[in-house]
Amino acid sequence: MQVTLRVERYADQGRCVGHIDGQVIFVRFALPGELVEVSVDLPVRAKRRFLTGEVTKVIEPSPDRVEPAWPLAGPLAWGGGVGGADLVHVSLAGQLAWKQAVVQEQMHRLGHVDTSVKVLRAPGDEERGGLYWRTRIDLIADEQGRPSMRRRESHERVAIDQMPLATRELNDFASRLGVWSGGFEPNSPIRLALPDQQEGGVEDNFACIVSSKVKAGQRKVHEQVDVEGQTFRYEVDATGFWQIHRQAPHLLATAVVRAVKANIKAVQAPVIWDLYSGSGLFTLPLATLIAPDAQLASIEGSRIAVAQAHYNTQVAAVGKRVMALAGDVARTLERGLPGKLAKPDAVVLDPPRSGAQAAVCQQIARSGAPVVVYVACDPTSLARDTATLVGQGYHLSSIEAFDIYPMTHHVETVGVFTK
Repeated sequence: MQVTLRVERYADQGRCVGHIDGQVIFVRFALPGELVEVSVDLPVRAKRRFLTGEVTKVIEPSPDRVEPAWPLAGPLAWGGGVGGADLVHVSLAGQLAWKQAVVQEQMHRLGHVDTSVKVLRAPGDEERGGLYWRTRIDLIADEQGRPSMRRRESHERVAIDQMPLATRELNDFASRLGVWSGGFEPNSPIRLALPDQQEGGVEDNFACIVSSKVKAGQRKVHEQVDVEGQTFRYEVDATGFWQIHRQAPHLLATAVVRAVKANIKAVQAPVIWDLYSGSGLFTLPLATLIAPDAQLASIEGSRIAVAQAHYNTQVAAVGKRVMALAGDVARTLERGLPGKLAKPDAVVLDPPRSGAQAAVCQQIARSGAPVVVYVACDPTSLARDTATLVGQGYHLSSIEAFDIYPMTHHVETVGVFTK
């Protein structure tokens, strides 16, 4: 079904809101204020609470609308449809405005706090036009063995010979390996990883992994991150989690260290919890830069990541001051931490997209931690957890956001909560 409507406002998940005969519709590839033709997704049921659809024609465009820099990621009606860049139709300035509006709206609607958020662009992204920032990409081989991406809401696969969101170095690396030429077993998952800052003396610091098998490079890649003038080095599983934007580890680790320092600067021998700690991105600078006698407890669900965190802290010579625990965060905190570690002076958490959720937020509050630094990749989850933390006696003292996912609706937010 085709309809014509006036787009009203931003929504989450890269969509905008409109109405059809009084019923809400969430529209992909739209912008507020536009008059557009929309293809309504099927099935359409009379009792559905809302509809979804996608722009097929723009009649009155927004000043923020641009031609998609990556047409394959644009609307289906324009020959696009692959995922991964749902704001490709929006100017770079418009993307920042969109993300600011969504964070503020979700914090107001679900977090019950009113706040002004500044969304910061990563250095170099504007010059690159919002492209060439990913250090890792995941593809799948199509029926002809070519690297491909799935077309949205279908099983169709679209063969690609470049990935415009990946760094130029990663695209060149894929070319040298012959990835774009194909030859893979159909349906094989393909992961490519190429750290942006190459650590000197490390050979084969890249990974091409097909169907869980290393085809080139090595499974463990080496990352280095500069924080407050000091370089931290990490060994990371190429198939595991690591911030994918080339600047994200530096930007987020710097923000976390700055926030913790500002709030516990008078504390002697501080205790810090690093929850959902991964391979130790925040653990190393927290253990090194906050205080020479800081004690840390890091908790992470992936045993592989915890093993690497343990290795990374040993290499950084802070292993004796870090207890790296493997397990579910909520259950680990429920069991309790030993001795002084049970009473943190600060808590840092970087949960998955679903957020920390009420149980973990309540456990943090029961610990008595006077400051909580919450790193969030989803503003909706952050807002829900904000409501829980505020209900437990915390105040949102500052919030900032980082546009480390250009061309997408995703935004990384750092909120600082104090008692």
